[in-house]
Amino acid sequence: MISFGIVGSGYRAEYFGRIARTYPDLFRAIYLCRSAEKTERMTAHTGMEATQSRDRFLAFGPDFLVIAVDRGHMAEETLRWAETGIPVITETPSGASAGELNRLWEAQEQKGARISCCEQYFRQPLLAAGLKAVEDGLIGTPVSLYISLLHHYHGASLIRRALQVPAGEKFIMRGSRTVTQVTATDSREGAVLDGSCQNEERDRIHIDFESGKEADYDFSSVQYRTYLRSRHLTVRGTRGEWSDTTVRTLDPDGTPRQLFLLPEISKEYRCLDTQALRDLRRSWQPDLAPDTVQDEFAIASMLLDMGAFCKGGPSPYPLKEALEDAMFWLQMEQAVQHPWEEIRSGRMIWHP
Repeated sequence: MISFGIVGSGYRAEYFGRIARTYPDLFRAIYLCRSAEKTERMTAHTGMEATQSRDRFLAFGPDFLVIAVDRGHMAEETLRWAETGIPVITETPSGASAGELNRLWEAQEQKGARISCCEQYFRQPLLAAGLKAVEDGLIGTPVSLYISLLHHYHGASLIRRALQVPAGEKFIMRGSRTVTQVTATDSREGAVLDGSCQNEERDRIHIDFESGKEADYDFSSVQYRTYLRSRHLTVRGTRGEWSDTTVRTLDPDGTPRQLFLLPEISKEYRCLDTQALRDLRRSWQPDLAPDTVQDEFAIASMLLDMGAFCKGGPSPYPLKEALEDAMFWLQMEQAVQHPWEEIRSGRMIWHP
């Protein structure tokens, strides 16, 4: 049984409690909240214990802590709790400035803090299947990517992973941001049926890497909850491409083939299988639409691996990767705030 504490009480913090409720034989959790109102709400929404008492929180005996506070306080809270010696895993991004990212790295390298990051999208079963196809060489060497699937630091993580770009590789990016209107159809609270319009703020960024690989990022946050905008990912390689849920490749003898991706679960995470995941795996879908079922599985797999990390195992997502993704995101923000100006990568203290 893995025990963990959750610092935070927002929308993302609720995910972790719901996961503990879904897998009661694997996880137990407790929340630390700042007010009685938030304490009651988190228990009501997740079924997990919540407290305002730091002493009660620590007496629960968490193996590790999940830091799920707002972006502006993420690094501060992470550093504060990491100093207690308890391993921590942060929500994304781990920090909101280059200075904060540097402090996190120094805490690990100089003070022995055990910090990981809950960047989960590359573990969603369908995306994991596509990434495995790339890793197995089915498309040859990846050379370019188009992504209209995930925002900011999530997109940064997938860009680097799919193109196999290591931390520290130099790049130049240029971008812009436009605002148009689109009819609202969905929201966190449910369907929107009144025909009202909402702003569609879209970021378009082109990245040229030193190796010659390139990426095009094209995303608007409305794509997470709308019936009117699709989401896509295409990774092109020297011997094929991964496009949404299809892989085009060549057999060793040069015969072209098409493979259809299914959201498979690897053997080490079968303990996290649910009926919802089994239903998802029964049919191939042409649309690439990461959903809540896959998202919660991916986060659960991170929590499972955090249990091993606490015992000396590998980090589920090493801090260096988290910091690189966060810095990449900060430079993406810089690119759209200075339209079509060259934004060049710099050397960070975690680079080899």
